[in-house]
Amino acid sequence: MRLRTLTALAGALALSLATGCARGDSTGASANTVTYWLWDANQLPAYQACAKGFEKANPGLHVKITQLGWSDYWTKLTAGFIAGTQPDVFTDHIQKFGQFADLKVLEPLDDLDIQDSAYQPGLAANWIGQDGHRYGTPKDWDTVALFYNDKMAKEAGLTAEQLNSLSWNPKDGGTFEKAIAHLTVDENGRRGDEPGFDKDNVKVYGLASNGGGYGDGQTQWSMFTASAGWDYTEKARWGTEYQYDSKTFQSVIKWYFGLAKKGYLAPFSDYNVQSNQSNTQVAAGKAAASFDGAWMISTYAGFKGLDIKSALTPVGPTGRRATMMNGLADSVTKASKNKVNARKWVAYLASDACQTVVGKAGVVFPATPAGTEAAIAAYKKKGLDVTAFTEPVADKKDFRTFSYPITNYAADVTALMQPAMEDIYGNGKPVSSLDETNDQINLILDQ
Repeated sequence: MRLRTLTALAGALALSLATGCARGDSTGASANTVTYWLWDANQLPAYQACAKGFEKANPGLHVKITQLGWSDYWTKLTAGFIAGTQPDVFTDHIQKFGQFADLKVLEPLDDLDIQDSAYQPGLAANWIGQDGHRYGTPKDWDTVALFYNDKMAKEAGLTAEQLNSLSWNPKDGGTFEKAIAHLTVDENGRRGDEPGFDKDNVKVYGLASNGGGYGDGQTQWSMFTASAGWDYTEKARWGTEYQYDSKTFQSVIKWYFGLAKKGYLAPFSDYNVQSNQSNTQVAAGKAAASFDGAWMISTYAGFKGLDIKSALTPVGPTGRRATMMNGLADSVTKASKNKVNARKWVAYLASDACQTVVGKAGVVFPATPAGTEAAIAAYKKKGLDVTAFTEPVADKKDFRTFSYPITNYAADVTALMQPAMEDIYGNGKPVSSLDETNDQINLILDQ
């Protein structure tokens, strides 16, 4: 059955939209001011610069930007949809898009004439709803790679070339598991692949923990399941059947979380979403490597006293590497009282005029090719090699890039998959338990 939280939200939103409860100037200080929300503090200066450019190109118009932390952002945005205090424009996430489109709180943007060819492949198409209308303009993109402590890698005798040439399989883990085992060191100084290794007393884990991965496993297991040939649903967008009951998926999950049982992957108990994510473990010297997203490049580069480098995701049983390629967008709220100017701002955000400015800040890869090139140059100027993140986008032969699952009821899927994956990772529950979870999810989608 559909979770009560979503049902209640849908009812409240329907009521607010039907009764026109948006209050006066709640979505904009005036007809000349566009309100815009984002969550990434690192990107705030770049978008403030874009706002100045927009205001210069549109005399008399102003942009008021509000930055909120990730959790507060979605809580306040959802509450805003109900209370009529939502912004004119907000940074949208593909994982939230299905629910927002279903609840009809987004304004169609078909008139902006967004062309797929103007952006990195696939980014524009992801924001087309089931009704055929566009609800987001491409903003940026990210991929996942392996960050590693270069000093620890060298002490283990592993070169950058070796770490960029790893392969894996769910039977014995391949050269990837061998490398992670060799990077692991117990309290007595024995490595994970050496006789006498104590898996219960590990000083440095080969691979940091980023939690159970919910239902998408973006920085946990998605690169493995995808390179094994698995897909979240039966079709790329707006699927109606999840496939967590797949033998391929379950074999990969059993192997991946099995790395923790062997002592190579940090245990679930070491992970804390607020204070001990994978990057924190690497920074503290508790882990030698971590899969993480491109949005974390500057964070890893900023670890004092550590030389952190990045490597490509390993080659899987299909003979290809894989990484999720997520892309954010900017959306206009349906209840906005300033839609004309909001459209102008969204169009500007999606243009090279803004995206090259964002790229030059070197904190994210903008969606347009020109914006991407500006970002690569900015990272290079900082002395950072970002090839592990950009190569998957440029090389479609050897790399498989894929999106977040785009379906209805994403919040419900997460609510069911989070405890299910944590039970497998943290409590040793069999992967076959996902059969029942998958049935529950597909029952929701069948409504």
